[in-house]
Amino acid sequence: MVTVFDVEANKLIENAALKLKEMKIEKPTFVGIVKSGAHAERPPEDDDFWYVRCASVLRQIYVHNSVGVQKLRKHYGGRKRRGVRPEKHVDAGGSTIRKAMQQLEKAGFLVKEKQGRVLSAKGRAFMDGIAKECV
Repeated sequence: MVTVFDVEANKLIENAALKLKEMKIEKPTFVGIVKSGAHAERPPEDDDFWYVRCASVLRQIYVHNSVGVQKLRKHYGGRKRRGVRPEKHVDAGGSTIRKAMQQLEKAGFLVKEKQGRVLSAKGRAFMDGIAKECV
């Protein structure tokens, strides 16, 4: 049986993003206008950024079991350029991550628990199916 761990991450996320786009996951109006975090200089230029981020969130939750917004903010954060001073890590914005998790929860892929969110049986089957297609 093929799982998410057996497939290259980029390929899996790309295929999952296409499937999510076909499923008509609702895209917030602010996506594409706002930056993804304080470390970014400009908003994402990719038209499918929202679906790629949703697919990436699904993969992160699959790999780490229970994940909250704070943990994903750290994961998607990056180095903030501060001019003459040394660069430092800054967490990503939480709004896009939170909205992505809410949309995935609405679609039935995630279940909210006391500490973070967990993949539902439908979400696990979705990710395993995409992993099987990638092989």
